[in-house]
Amino acid sequence: MIKRFLDYVEIRTKITSLFAFVMSLGLLLYKNQTMNLGNTLVFFCSMFLIDLATTAINNYIDTKDGNQALPFNRKTALFIIYALLFVGGSLGIILAYRTDLVVLFVGGLCFLCGVLYTYGPIPISRQPLGEILSGVFYGLFIPFLMFYINTPAGTFLEYRLSFEEIDLKLKIVPIIALLLFAVIPFCCTANIMLANNMCDVEKDIKVKRHTLPYYIGKKSIHLFAGLYYSCYAAILLMCIVKILSPLCLLALLTIYPVEKNIRLFRKKQVKSETFVVSIKNYITIMGSVTLLLFISILMK
Repeated sequence: MIKRFLDYVEIRTKITSLFAFVMSLGLLLYKNQTMNLGNTLVFFCSMFLIDLATTAINNYIDTKDGNQALPFNRKTALFIIYALLFVGGSLGIILAYRTDLVVLFVGGLCFLCGVLYTYGPIPISRQPLGEILSGVFYGLFIPFLMFYINTPAGTFLEYRLSFEEIDLKLKIVPIIALLLFAVIPFCCTANIMLANNMCDVEKDIKVKRHTLPYYIGKKSIHLFAGLYYSCYAAILLMCIVKILSPLCLLALLTIYPVEKNIRLFRKKQVKSETFVVSIKNYITIMGSVTLLLFISILMK
């Protein structure tokens, strides 16, 4: 039962949310930020359950269209989706109640995107938006929510609501620092989606799924490489402005295996043979930065 459930939600693919969470946690601890353990735990559970639900919905819809089998009968599979969405959404509402409307708004967007990724009249997975949205929701919103619920009120923004107006003040320096930090999980996550779509572009065209590689063609491989190079530029810049520990400069050495994988993927985009390089590069870049952050914490 458990094995079938883990297969249904593709537990092996959850590195995108887990790594973004742990990397954000590492930065908070490195900055000696006091953690709200209760809110952090609620956020993690909500985030993880919604992520599982998104994959379950994707498998439920895809197997229905392709007349394929699921690990459960379709009634049970649908019940699992509803259960994951209900519990994950409820935890999100609890977190918003414990914090404020910003968490409710951002969390609501994440919930909506998870549902609409493969469901609805025009699923996100059939549009050239998958790379951007996966990067934003995994690479930006997870770090933002982690930082927002664990930093003093007003660190990133201040707002005031009334019937007459909405007064919003953004704190430029913290937001720029957040965006710079988010470059790494954003680019690594987007490239997993991009590699998947590049490998499937011919098959997708037959089922009228027009993803980003359909529109930009051979430029996709240049984008694939460029996103990884952006990660290294962000690491260097963050070390210079002291967002990251100087020790994180060692992560720049991973450019050698990453570049090797880029060249391999440039030669051949075959799902069964080369798609895995996007996973390897994700783990290499995200894992090295995260590990070095935690080593920096121990050294302090």
